[in-house]
Amino acid sequence: MRLKGKVALVTGGAKRIGQEIALGLAARGCHLAITYNRSRTEAEAVVSKIRKHGVKAAAFQVDQRHSAAIREAVREIYAEFGRIDILINNASSFYPTPWDRVTDLQWEDLLKTNLTGPWWFAQAVGPIMKRQKAGKIINMADVSVFSPWTDYLPYCVAKGGVVTLTKGLAKVLAPHVQVNAIAPGPILLPPDISPAEKKRVIQRTLLKRVGDPQDIVQAILFFLEGSDFVTGALLPVDGGRLLA
Repeated sequence: MRLKGKVALVTGGAKRIGQEIALGLAARGCHLAITYNRSRTEAEAVVSKIRKHGVKAAAFQVDQRHSAAIREAVREIYAEFGRIDILINNASSFYPTPWDRVTDLQWEDLLKTNLTGPWWFAQAVGPIMKRQKAGKIINMADVSVFSPWTDYLPYCVAKGGVVTLTKGLAKVLAPHVQVNAIAPGPILLPPDISPAEKKRVIQRTLLKRVGDPQDIVQAILFFLEGSDFVTGALLPVDGGRLLA
């Protein structure tokens, strides 16, 4: 896929890795629609940065725990841009949930944000791509799908579902739409992480360092630009953590 002039939808594009993804695609000539939930100020700032690349950009408020909100946002995005070529399901929710103290609200929040949201976005965008007879969807999974973290089980369950969702979507949207997933390892660590914990994280990678958001951007660019013959794949970007 040649990215210049294409329209990309990046969920959770206002902050952190989502922002880097949006800016990376804008630098390649993509027009950008980004979604946010509560980060309006950050979203508006990212839109301003994107427009400096000479492309169109707009931000849309979406609580992706609700299917109606997702469908309405996709309708607005399609009406404004006229097409949707790329969907990056990046938005997520992440916090500790010791398994014996998980509440109904925590379970629903983590499953809906991390799994149900990507499902509804794909269901809304997939038919558009099929009509266009071209499109690419990239879902953000997590390295924890290979070995779940005991204090984050609802999050890990949701991300495991994202892997299955990716494979299923690759089947139902073939042959014109490719669907793949990325499993990030330690890329952006929590701001409140202790020096000792950071050291332990680094030691559990083969490369003995934390990754950079640009590592994720480059993985996404491979799926978008590097090949049109890859679908249903899961790419770990983890510095060798799975082998350490």
